[in-house]
Amino acid sequence: MNEPIKPSRQWQRWTLLVLAVLATAVALFYLEEDWRGKRAWEQGKAEMETKGLVLDWDKFMPKPVPDDQNFYMASRNILRRFKKAQTDSEIALALSNISNKWLRIEFDFPAFVNTRTNPLLVAELFLSSPGDAPGHTAQNPVSLKLGEPNTPGQLQAIIQKTLGRSVLGAAGFKFSEQPLRNLTSARIVLTAEAAPTVTELAKWVPENLCSNLGSLHVEATDDHQIYHVLLTDAHVTTAAEYLKWSEQFEPALNEVREALKRPYAILPGDYSVPYQIPIPNFVVMRSLVQLLAQRAQCHLLLHDPKEALHDLTLVHDVCRILRKPPGSGPETLVEAMINVAVYGLYTSALADGFRLGEWQEPQLVALQNQLQTIDLSPWVVEAFRAELASGVRTLGTTPADKIAFIINPNEEQSVWHRMRDPFYLYLRFAPKGWQEENKANLVRLQSTALDGFNSADHTISPAAVDHDELANEQVLAQNSPFVFLCKIFVPNIGKATLATAFNQNLVNEAQIACALERYRLAKGEYPATLDALVPAYSEKLPPDIIGGQPMHYRRTEDGKFVLYSVGWNEKDDGGQSGQDAKGAEDRLRGDWVWPVF
Repeated sequence: MNEPIKPSRQWQRWTLLVLAVLATAVALFYLEEDWRGKRAWEQGKAEMETKGLVLDWDKFMPKPVPDDQNFYMASRNILRRFKKAQTDSEIALALSNISNKWLRIEFDFPAFVNTRTNPLLVAELFLSSPGDAPGHTAQNPVSLKLGEPNTPGQLQAIIQKTLGRSVLGAAGFKFSEQPLRNLTSARIVLTAEAAPTVTELAKWVPENLCSNLGSLHVEATDDHQIYHVLLTDAHVTTAAEYLKWSEQFEPALNEVREALKRPYAILPGDYSVPYQIPIPNFVVMRSLVQLLAQRAQCHLLLHDPKEALHDLTLVHDVCRILRKPPGSGPETLVEAMINVAVYGLYTSALADGFRLGEWQEPQLVALQNQLQTIDLSPWVVEAFRAELASGVRTLGTTPADKIAFIINPNEEQSVWHRMRDPFYLYLRFAPKGWQEENKANLVRLQSTALDGFNSADHTISPAAVDHDELANEQVLAQNSPFVFLCKIFVPNIGKATLATAFNQNLVNEAQIACALERYRLAKGEYPATLDALVPAYSEKLPPDIIGGQPMHYRRTEDGKFVLYSVGWNEKDDGGQSGQDAKGAEDRLRGDWVWPVF
């Protein structure tokens, strides 16, 4: 006689059956999702191949070059400083050489500093009535009459001349032509029917009149006929002091110049894993460029354009450390964008030479030749292409915990912390097919970065960039497991392209500005049209990077000129720059105008 099945055993059988069904369902789910993801990836890869895009990371790995032709192998100093320490042994070596001062740039130069409690007297204003004897209140004064339209401008010009010329350095420091510690204040007699108030005088001497030095203030004195113009909030170094301080780096700079004569700049190391490839030390690069740009600015303050050109030439040449000929990369997006930023500093320092009126024919010709070689778009395009292959290799071959660490490098990597990391959980437990779907969407989204660049005429289309960026935002806004990783790996395409277009436009405008200044030096005035520059002062004028039309130009009544691009809005705003609600520069609005002096 068969015994009845006990309830506990029956429950166990049902539990096992349910678990078996669930396991089968999960297995079928994973199989289906993996199949669907593989199919999606094959379709995405075929789309990219149709566009001529290379997704094989191996194709971007640089070929070996001889050490004696490689910038990085010119000396131990150069390799140590210009290669970022990544492995434990490299970091230990860097720390062991912490006392090595070779090109260790720390901006600790002397400066004149003051506050409201110890102001600097810039000018004394002596009030006088029309009937008073001239100059009876001051020795060797300058006399001005209040009420005349030119008086405020004359007063401001006297104050600016007293303080001397100044520049805002590339690293944010302020530099003056003359030492403020020994400043001889101006003495100005203001003749007026009725004595002005402090508020009225402050309108004629605005606080930001000499913003490169500090803040100006008009204050009354115990004598109701005498007012003081005071400078406060200054933190200024004289150009001569800065150049003297920077002499310590001359041997290193000369060593860099010599190393740059080598044709290649390929960091030695393993390039097979994208997120572990050797990269330049961007901190050193930034400090070096800032040092050189500020040296050039100080030379310009001291009427030495030849030496200014010498330093700016090294800024121009040092960008070769960040650039690789297309196809011999990989050119990372970080490298490409730092290259874009460096040329922004280069052009800004060059523009100071125009503002100060220091560039002469020999320097202008040399600068023109340098500017003609600068084409930022190919390097950024190549970086976007490399980013595509990098993302494919990383998502296709990297373990879950490694990708989670790339995304959150500062997170602790214990099991407990990993299990709280949504990226790790996704990468560890989601079907492989979901990761394949992310790869497919990643290449589709990233490939739109190339749509805004027209390689045929070297222009950039804001409309195409904005259209693709909006479309990408809509895709990334979805709460879908198929774009989960894309939200991390897709770079800010719009921001990178905008920065590239803006700085290339500055380069193009600087090229035309050099030709315009050469024309003025020869003819005594700027030309009526840009056509007058060709071919004597420029074989070919660069077009507007937005749209490819000629740059907009007009000569002004004060003997200067306005030169501008239509900017990101692709509309001619008459040479008016864009500003946001707070008055700050807005590159998305208005025209991109060559610096107005």
